[in-house]
Amino acid sequence: MLEILRNIRIEDFDYPLTADQIAQFPLEVRDKSKLLIMRNNMISEDIFANIASHLPENSLLISNETRVVHARLLFCKPSGSHIEIFCLEPLTPTNDIQLAFQQKSSCTWKCLVGNARRWKSGPLQLESEIGGIAVKLVSNLIKRDETAFFIHFEWTPADLTFAHVLEHFGKIPLPPYISREASENDKIRYQTVFARNDGSVAAPTAGLHFTPEVLSSLAIKNIKTASVTLHVGAGTFKPVSTETIGNHHMHFEQVIVPVKLLKEILKYNNRHITLVGTTTVRTLESVYWQGVKWLSQPAETPVMHIQQWDPYLNLSEKPVETEQSLQCVIDTLERSGLTELRGETALMIAPGYSYHIPDAIITNFHQPRSTLLLLVAAFIGNSWKTAYKYALSNHFRFLSYGDSCLFFKHKQL
Repeated sequence: MLEILRNIRIEDFDYPLTADQIAQFPLEVRDKSKLLIMRNNMISEDIFANIASHLPENSLLISNETRVVHARLLFCKPSGSHIEIFCLEPLTPTNDIQLAFQQKSSCTWKCLVGNARRWKSGPLQLESEIGGIAVKLVSNLIKRDETAFFIHFEWTPADLTFAHVLEHFGKIPLPPYISREASENDKIRYQTVFARNDGSVAAPTAGLHFTPEVLSSLAIKNIKTASVTLHVGAGTFKPVSTETIGNHHMHFEQVIVPVKLLKEILKYNNRHITLVGTTTVRTLESVYWQGVKWLSQPAETPVMHIQQWDPYLNLSEKPVETEQSLQCVIDTLERSGLTELRGETALMIAPGYSYHIPDAIITNFHQPRSTLLLLVAAFIGNSWKTAYKYALSNHFRFLSYGDSCLFFKHKQL
């Protein structure tokens, strides 16, 4: 199975996307975006405001409540050269993303640096005021490796958190295919209405369509809503540049899943569960595989760590039911007195993968030759080509600020 999957050719997941089909700005109203529905290979259209009418009553909908941070810092050297620092992941004093944003005084992060050849040494600094108080941020280059730069940040006043400093000095990191600078409006519109936990450098875009009105319409149908957290890394924009996916390297992303939610999933497992976005899908499918691992080898320390190819390595002698796996995770965490599962995942989902959690997926239209498109193809098979051809022919807007899809498993009525 693994060898077959690793030999999947990425050229088979390409399609013609032109620049004018990529949404450069959000619609004025979030839930007025178009919605493509595919059920039993049949396509229909609606607007997102009506999403509740397409989901079954008494079902469960799970989204990602991560919050996008202002990860782009723009500095100007005395010489006039502009340097951009893009914060990727924390290193010290902690590598836990949420704790890292609560750090005060100083911290060290792994970063990308734009125009790095102009920054050989010496500090870069930004100065401003917050509430009438002078604030200074100083960045020093510690070292670099083949993939990133190690930057030490210090700031005054030292009692400010790094989250507060970034919120003030930084800019929202719009995706590279949005060919404009971030505006004030993006600070609001490139966040979901349920964003809560600082940590992402890209929005979980399927959630961008939700509004308080949509959430109310779900409640009227007794569709219960719940959340996980996956902090989206810059690797989400990394295209598959190798001929086959076996040589593509997935990045690790940090996740948090409440035990309370896992118990809810068990209640709804034989009813209907809708997952909002590829990040939520990867998070909960990773939880399943963590349970499979712990059933084979009980955990000494209950921390999630799912590697790219784990699902395809015959981790268990026989198939493990979803209920059995999730119950193992719940029991393991509760024995340790924990109320949530924390850790990281680099899970790759590609055609040939068998899903365990979702009955339906809400997602945006993804880039050609991307791992996100592979995930969709794993869920609906070659029907993804039909759906995308329809969307291209009917003026749907693509990518982060674009329109959305609701895909059902074939078994759905």
